[in-house]
Order: sequence, then C-alpha cells, then structure tokens
Amino acid sequence: MKTLLCVICILCAAASLSAQTFRGGIQGTVADPTGHPIMDAVVTVNNQETGLTRTAKTSSAGTYFISELPIGSYDVKVEKTGSRQQTLKGIKVEVSANQRVDFQLSAGAAEEKATQVVEMTGQTPLINAAQDNLGGRIGLRELSELPINGRDILKTFLMASGAASDAGLENDSAGSFGYFSMNGNRGRSNNFLIDGTDMNDSYRNLSTINEPGIFGTPATVLPLDSLQEISILSNTEAEFGRSSGATVDFVTKSGTNNLHGSGYEYFRNNALDARNFFNPVGSPQDVFHNNQFGGSLGGPIV
Repeated sequence: MKTLLCVICILCAAASLSAQTFRGGIQGTVADPTGHPIMDAVVTVNNQETGLTRTAKTSSAGTYFISELPIGSYDVKVEKTGSRQQTLKGIKVEVSANQRVDFQLSAGAAEEKATQVVEMTGQTPLINAAQDNLGGRIGLRELSELPINGRDILKTFLMASGAASDAGLENDSAGSFGYFSMNGNRGRSNNFLIDGTDMNDSYRNLSTINEPGIFGTPATVLPLDSLQEISILSNTEAEFGRSSGATVDFVTKSGTNNLHGSGYEYFRNNALDARNFFNPVGSPQDVFHNNQFGGSLGGPIV
C-alpha cells in the first residue's frame, strides 16, 4: 500500500512539472510606490501583429507569470481598482526565454481618472534576470541580412558564444564528429528541436534537417526564410534535459493579420573578391559566380 501511494505521489509531482517549450513568457511583480506587493492586479499581454491576448492576476506576493507566448512583440497592461493603469509597449518575447517586467502602480487622485495610462517603450534587456542559460539567439534580422555562406542554417551555429568547429564547419562525414561543439562537449552531444519538437537523428544524434544522410543523401532542406529565430542554449535548465551540449531550437515563422513576403538574390562574384598573397594583380583570377534566388509569402488563415 505504501509503495502504491509513493508511485501515485511521484506521478502527480511529475505531471505538475513544466515541460520544455519553444515559446517564451513574461513575468514580474506589481507593487505600490512603497514597495509593498499589490494583489489581484490584472495583467494583460497583447500581440498587436496577431491579436493574441492573455491575462493573469497577481498573487499575494504581487507576482505574475504568463507562459507559452509565441515569440514576438507584446504590450503589457496592468490594471487595479484605485490605481493608475500602466502600459509597457514593445516587450520582445524570444524563444525559450522569459522576460521580466516589473510595475509600480501609484494611487489615482480623487480628481483624476484612475484609468490614466502611462506608456513606456520596452527595450530588450542586456541581462536575462529570469533565467541563467548561456549561449545566444539569432533573430530574424540576422538571418535575413548576414552574408551566410550558401544560406546554410548550419553555418549560423558558430555565432553563439561557446560554440566551436573546424574552419569549414564540416557535417558528420568521414573525419568529422558533429556539426559543432558547445563548451567543449562532443559534437554529437547536442539536442535539436523544431518548434519544440524533437528532430534528432537516432543513428548519429544530428539534426534531421539539412542532414546529408548516412550515405550523403540529402534530407529535408529548411530554408532560412522559413525561420523566425534560432535559439542555441547551453547550461540549460532541467526542463531541456537529454544532452550535455547545446539545445538548438528552430522556430518557424507564423502568420499575422496582414500579407507579408520577401524576394531576394544573394550572390558572390570574383569581381568583388579580394586577392590573396599568391594571386597578385596582373595574374589571372578564377571566375566565380554564385547566385541564389528565392522568396516567401505569408498571411492570415481565413
């Protein structure tokens, strides 16, 4: 009987644990000017691009936490009867990260409306005060503007701190041991996710996206334009588990209320290349033309 009770308790505890997620969250505290917590304040987050709205109430300690938010920019509003409403705009929610946003509400004067809005512009913090993960994130701007050789996703991994590989960033062909090493771990000690879903090759423990395959046969190719953000984290919390190296999470783009798209050409040309020491001006230069065309289109689902 005691054994059965122990098993039930363990299962209940496991059910309450937070699972790993590719989304983000917003958390913080709401207090009065003296620093005392404000209970039952209503916190509302809204994504202007998608119309997503989520609400929560502060606890007796004045804390709130809104999880499972798709990455994007959010407006955070706090309301409490008898206090001035505050709105903080432009809070950037990133993949697998929680942003901390604290509020200090002041009491509304008798001659004023208690619904006065104080608008502020949110900035991405230099330090994540909510989590202690290491590594980095590659956002939409970097993915679209950086001169990534061949538009290959695998070339982006080395942009994260702690990541290292050979100069050519070889894949797992003969003589190689994985895409990259994170903080000295083996190249095959990484965990690959797409929108929070496992995408590890069980044979070589590499990403099933853009993998050459065991005999060099190409696997699924994921274009950079399909991605919103790439998270490359190390020293992760227990919710990620599995691997001692990096946790790489690819987050695909989602639609908005408006049509949006892109068209591009990336090219490399020997006329723009610098000569090396052994190829001085006056000697023939090898001809090299590399042009990559593409585009994307997205919008709302009616």
